Amino acid sequence: MDETTDASPSSKLHTRLRLWEFPDSYIFEPIDGLADLYLSVSRTSGTMNLVQDLPSRGPTTKHKVQTVYGVIGVLKLAVGSYFVVVTDRDCVGSYFGHAIFKVTGLKVLPCNNAHNTTSAEQKKMESEFSELLDAAERTVGLHFSYDINLTLSAQRLHDLGDEYRALPLWRQAEPRFLWNAYLLEPLIENKLNQYLLPVIQGSFQNIQAEVGSEKVNVTLIARRCTRRIGTRMWRRGADAEGYAANFVESEQIMQSKGFTASYVQVRGSMPFLWEQIVDLTYKPSFDIVRQEEAPRVLERHFHDLQKKYGAVLAVDLVNTGGGEGRLRERYAKSIEPILSEDIIYVHFDFHRVCGHIHFERLSQLYDQIKDYLQKHKYFLVNDKGEKIEEQTGTVRTNCIDCLDRTNVTQSMIGRKILESQLQRIGVFGAGDTISKHPAFDTNYKILWANHGDAISIQYSGTPALKGDFVRYGKRTTEGILNDLRNALGRYYFNNFVDGTKQDAMDLLQGHYMTSVSRDMAVPSKAGLLESYASFRLAFALVMGALMFMMMSLRQARNDVRHLLLSLLWAGFCIGITHFVRANGRTFTNRPRFHKSRH
Repeated sequence: MDETTDASPSSKLHTRLRLWEFPDSYIFEPIDGLADLYLSVSRTSGTMNLVQDLPSRGPTTKHKVQTVYGVIGVLKLAVGSYFVVVTDRDCVGSYFGHAIFKVTGLKVLPCNNAHNTTSAEQKKMESEFSELLDAAERTVGLHFSYDINLTLSAQRLHDLGDEYRALPLWRQAEPRFLWNAYLLEPLIENKLNQYLLPVIQGSFQNIQAEVGSEKVNVTLIARRCTRRIGTRMWRRGADAEGYAANFVESEQIMQSKGFTASYVQVRGSMPFLWEQIVDLTYKPSFDIVRQEEAPRVLERHFHDLQKKYGAVLAVDLVNTGGGEGRLRERYAKSIEPILSEDIIYVHFDFHRVCGHIHFERLSQLYDQIKDYLQKHKYFLVNDKGEKIEEQTGTVRTNCIDCLDRTNVTQSMIGRKILESQLQRIGVFGAGDTISKHPAFDTNYKILWANHGDAISIQYSGTPALKGDFVRYGKRTTEGILNDLRNALGRYYFNNFVDGTKQDAMDLLQGHYMTSVSRDMAVPSKAGLLESYASFRLAFALVMGALMFMMMSLRQARNDVRHLLLSLLWAGFCIGITHFVRANGRTFTNRPRFHKSRH
């Protein structure tokens, strides 16, 4: 199955560039034989031009040279531009015969030599942004191809006309999944088509297995939607337009005996306005915002899904009681007016039914959704490229984070679909399952476990919980201990790291813009408490007070005044602890560009 036609040399993307760093310019020299012109970028203004020759270099000319593998885009800030380039990549597999690469190295090239002439206020602003640019260089999960549109599923690629396939890759891209759409704008304006490299954030994994005499290739792709991109606690629910947080399209592709089959399912936060702002507690309370708007927001979300996927089965895995129960009730009540044959809602209390170890009980959920899966089928083409089956509906799964419970559930659905596909093309016999082929079963579990870990790291900062069940088919002591460590890691990232990370994401996506050509907004100024509040300082003061209290208690036997002094230090500890708890939100790492919907 070949989904692309050969592009003309003038439209092919550059795969290797030699980057020359001169004092006044950056020069990108194509070394892939696709062009003779060089891209020159001014380090003062960020202006771009195609030139025929390198600048003259004398014996005293200082320059650096390195190989880069693409330009992610350009970020325009108030006092300069920043080019984001790929400095390292790994080939992680192929998509219909075309190589797929994972970005393993990013570099931000500043074009702000004019910084010396800017105002003190702009200098301060740019200094603050430098921390965000450092965070941007650490972005994970970026994937790209020089030859094929990675933003579209196999079914949508198959349905494209030849005229559409002939367009440059960035013109073909699905806007929701084009991670660098905003960064590409300056390159598009300058018509630098050979430098317009479309990038997705997500994951790409592949396994191969042998079933009897047949080889089976399984690929799993995650495509993260950028509309409401963000971190675990700072992006919950949906926005007013119906775009949900942590919305990810997962596509499982099977190739064997000349057949290609695909199944797409999605995950995303419960699609109405709600939030869970960190406040140093382990599990902050859920807050439903503007409840009266929930039906409208939810309707927008599901109608958008219908346009793109057809029928939608919403599987809600949250708890029946507690704070999660309040969200479930709002979800169920708000979706009720739009329920139909094409929009179905199923609630399955994952924790009540499966607990923490009996995940095999997910078969109860499968029994509820089996008829829907069989009705809406999957995408299938034969060795001639002829479509035999078409997927006409998807499953939308959510828990609270849309990570751990969701990944376990999606892996179960993916397994059932894959078994059905293999039976259909004759690789499996009737009643045959993946678990009857130990090597295939092991690799398939690892495939989905890695998929879940990649999505989880991008959203929460840690691998997925419950990953041992997905990876090994059972809960293990090591897995439970890993879950404890990852849960503590999530607490740390959510409270003390993710605010800055959220700002960096918003900056790269153009959700916050500080461009000289656009309205320029300054990050909100912190109040007096916010300016000086520091959890590290408070923690150091408490530990210091505890140390002095213990020292005083040791001396209390000889002098009663030390007993009073120890009580004073104890009171100091309690006072600081109470103050920090009462002002928990102030002591967390909060996004400066984020505003609560209250």
